[in-house]
Amino acid sequence: MAECLFIKADEVVKMLGVSQSEAYRIIKKLNEEMAAKGYITINGRVNRKYLEEQIYGYESVNRQGGKK
Repeated sequence: MAECLFIKADEVVKMLGVSQSEAYRIIKKLNEEMAAKGYITINGRVNRKYLEEQIYGYESVNRQGGKK
């Protein structure tokens, strides 16, 4: 099954090793940034690609390590 475009706080917790409240804070911050750029956002979820770009500093890398 393909990965979802948006991820929830529980996946952010696992991905980053942060608390649930910190995951929601990160989601809110990233959604505010995206909204300021004119993108549609969903409360409590964040765009997976945008999170990866902001956290890891790359455009997008698939699971095997190659660029998409």
